[in-house]
Amino acid sequence: MPLETLDIDPDPGVPPAATIIVLHGLGADGHDFVPICDELDLSSIGPIRFVFPNAPVRPVTINGGYPMRAWYDILAMGGRGPEDETGLRQSVVDIEALLAREQARGVPASRTVLMGFSQGCAMSLLAGLRHGHRLAGIVALSGYLPLADTLAAERSTANADVPVFMAHGRHDDIVNIARGQQAREALTGLGYKVEWHDYAMPHSVCPEEVADLNDWLLKALAPEAT
Repeated sequence: MPLETLDIDPDPGVPPAATIIVLHGLGADGHDFVPICDELDLSSIGPIRFVFPNAPVRPVTINGGYPMRAWYDILAMGGRGPEDETGLRQSVVDIEALLAREQARGVPASRTVLMGFSQGCAMSLLAGLRHGHRLAGIVALSGYLPLADTLAAERSTANADVPVFMAHGRHDDIVNIARGQQAREALTGLGYKVEWHDYAMPHSVCPEEVADLNDWLLKALAPEAT
């Protein structure tokens, strides 16, 4: 079943210059990052299509099995214990379908950024680094690298040089910054071009982060970057 999405498109009849797919965090939905994306000024690139998919509703173990929107189950806090590999890989299939839809709508992977926060960050890294066509970039906010032990074997050569923007709060008590730093070290160890930022904030987004992200997106989506 296709994921339910909220699309914020350019005016009808105006082809978008790029697409940014934004993956929300645990328990949120596709509306969560609309106000933050509204703060971005990418007008010099041209019209941008923002796609905000909703994760499926599923029971989440760390929340007592209560059903909520989640890209995958979380079995233990802080990265301890096993990962929900089945759920993670099913969500990769869903994200691949979103990327294929953008291709069908005229926006190639090379003009598409995959962006996520927390659980959405994990999915952006998991799917983006394995995607078979070169993306414009990956944005990883306040998250971590899932299925890290499989990345070296499964990563796509097409995205071996994809630019990655990573940001994290130094006071994050949901996803400790150490997990973000571990993800950064794993990626740089495999040769990825990572731009890292950290901020005096909790598990959140701050104005300085939005400004840094805006600058990075302008570079990642610049015409000469295609």
